[in-house]
Amino acid sequence: MLAQVSLSHWPTLILEITDLQAGANHRYELLWVILIGLIFALIIQSLSANLGVTTGKHLAKLCKAEYPTFIKYCLWLVAELAVIAADIPEVIGSAFALNILFHIPVWTGVLLTGLSTLILLGLQKYGMRKLELLISILVFLMAACYFGELVYVKPRATEVMKGLFIPRLQGDSATGDAISLLGALVMHNLFLHSALVLSRKTPPSAKGINDACRYFLLESGLALFVALLINITVVSVSGTVCATTDLSAEDSDRCSDLTLNSASFLLKNVLGKSSSILYGISLLASGQSSRITGTYAGQYIMQGFLEIKIRIWLRDLITRCIAICPSLIVAIIGGTTGSGRLIIIASIIVVSWVLGLGVIGINIYYLSTSFITWIIHSSFPKPVTVLIGVIVFPAMAFYVISLIYLMFRKDRTVTFDEKLEVSVEQGGHEVRD
Repeated sequence: MLAQVSLSHWPTLILEITDLQAGANHRYELLWVILIGLIFALIIQSLSANLGVTTGKHLAKLCKAEYPTFIKYCLWLVAELAVIAADIPEVIGSAFALNILFHIPVWTGVLLTGLSTLILLGLQKYGMRKLELLISILVFLMAACYFGELVYVKPRATEVMKGLFIPRLQGDSATGDAISLLGALVMHNLFLHSALVLSRKTPPSAKGINDACRYFLLESGLALFVALLINITVVSVSGTVCATTDLSAEDSDRCSDLTLNSASFLLKNVLGKSSSILYGISLLASGQSSRITGTYAGQYIMQGFLEIKIRIWLRDLITRCIAICPSLIVAIIGGTTGSGRLIIIASIIVVSWVLGLGVIGINIYYLSTSFITWIIHSSFPKPVTVLIGVIVFPAMAFYVISLIYLMFRKDRTVTFDEKLEVSVEQGGHEVRD
């Protein structure tokens, strides 16, 4: 189970691009957002795991039993949309990886990602655990490259620590980047984690349940600590490299609009000319790691809400086909730039709402002491769970409103106007552009 929990917390494609942009635009100033987000994730994931251990049922199944039919189907629909939205970055990120490795158009790569379903299906005959291990090795290889680059560029430790523990939002785009970074930390694995703990045999006693809750807390804490180190490394490398004064004009342009498709140059000090190849392979592996956890989450959601169980490969194929449609349209119309924006817009908004709905569902059971006794509160005090439930959902609502505002607001400063003729007098001669 640790492999799946860890894969769900390691930097996914959507989190990687927000890390890169946060570092390039603000250096280390937004590291505190990652720290706070992962602390919240630890608390919420522990509540989700404790819920499964104590009740013997996962969150989707409990919601089905608790709510009337209409609300049940609404919750199921929102959860399914979140799984599909979370698959969109994997589609586009995998297309970027194919573009880097084989120089094919992004829209062609989007279509080819549908074939990865058949590839994963073929690899599953060797065992899902072995597949998870292979992907984990590739993701850790990418993390090792970033750690190597971090040692090479040597960011100032004092500046990194200030960014990690002193909240700051300086600059015009700081708020938007912080919102994107926080939203990228929010995933749909609330449903997944509450189901995965059921695979462990827990003794039916107060001591056994308490011990299991502590164990799963430590397990989640370990996975999130590793995720914290990797995210700090990615942000620090991006911030340090893009802040140097001896960048070439080409690399400077890349830093000004850093995307998954152009970030391989950050690793050139460690990997040299092979940086783009290894980066593309790890990008492809990162997409598949997120895809595995998303497929399992979707399976548990459908099984819990609707009591429908289908083959895992069929579930994966359905989700991927739906996710390909908007990805293909944006890739054809908007190209690389439009695809990068879709990663942020399509995924973070939908996934953030699921966090609020999931936390409300969890807290309903936590606060219903007639349903679950105080044993479920063994890891965290009751006021903490109430505080999380009160804060998170309004915060997510504010977050979505802020995203919509940032997407559609008009620029206050006119930077270009086709109809404007600028006259400049130089040496008595008038030059018109």
